[in-house]
Amino acid sequence: MKERPPVRPSVAAEILERHFGKRPPRVKRLRGGLVNDVFEARIGRDDFVIRISNRIEKLQTFMKEQWAVRQARGLKIPAPEILEVGHTANNEPYMISVKVCGCDATLWPHRLETARGMGAYAARINSIQTTGFGSVFDWSPNELSRHDTWKHYLDRELNVAERVELLASQRMLKPSALRRFEAHLKTLRAWTGRPRLNHGDIRFKNVVLDKKGKILAILDWENCTSNRAPHWELSIALHDLNVDEKEAFLDGYGLAPKPFAKIGSDLKVLNILNYDAAIRHALGHKDRAKLETIRARLHGVLDLHSI
Repeated sequence: MKERPPVRPSVAAEILERHFGKRPPRVKRLRGGLVNDVFEARIGRDDFVIRISNRIEKLQTFMKEQWAVRQARGLKIPAPEILEVGHTANNEPYMISVKVCGCDATLWPHRLETARGMGAYAARINSIQTTGFGSVFDWSPNELSRHDTWKHYLDRELNVAERVELLASQRMLKPSALRRFEAHLKTLRAWTGRPRLNHGDIRFKNVVLDKKGKILAILDWENCTSNRAPHWELSIALHDLNVDEKEAFLDGYGLAPKPFAKIGSDLKVLNILNYDAAIRHALGHKDRAKLETIRARLHGVLDLHSI
């Protein structure tokens, strides 16, 4: 992707001035990248964060986040308050939110307590009913781009057939495992239930705590989706956790070992399907070492808890 010039802090200042009627005395750049620039500013006694993108399609993502956060906050789920979503005269989408001040959960020593709290909030998020499957749901008035069924979502948005072909062509699964995988996938496709809201990335890096370890906010709702729950949520949320943290998360969610065992195969299928981007990235960069690492992981080399 061609590198773009960074958004100037003055652009963020102008947006904030239009919203608040007062220009911030100072705007601090937090980070910048190929797609988003993120700034922080203080107006009066309050701190705000503004994200600005160079891609007009990001406006849809910001609108989706705003809708999801509003539903979550309505159920007392801690999430940052989003004040405004819009775009500049140059069609640069932006989102203004209230800054959440606290401790990064990745630095907190009592990870089991945090994981249990994350699980409890995940269950509350997954209680929110939605319409349609995938990234386009209740937040959008568009009807033609919605997936009315789980099967349509798997085929048209997740592109399951292409992902399975990639797994097979790159020998990411052993032949016997690939056959089991495809059998479980067939069962997974047959589900006909209703979707729920999924945060899509409930991990320590997206959690802010207060000084006592209480969860102040769950951040980054960019990957939220209308999906099968708890299957989609847990397939991502549990991925980075060690075995004790997984157990704590599931305890907080209210999912005991026996009922979890009934959906475990579905979670594995979704988790493996979501390696598609990492595999394609490694192939694109001709990174053989990374491909071998992913292959070893999906072959179960790192599984120390079962025979």
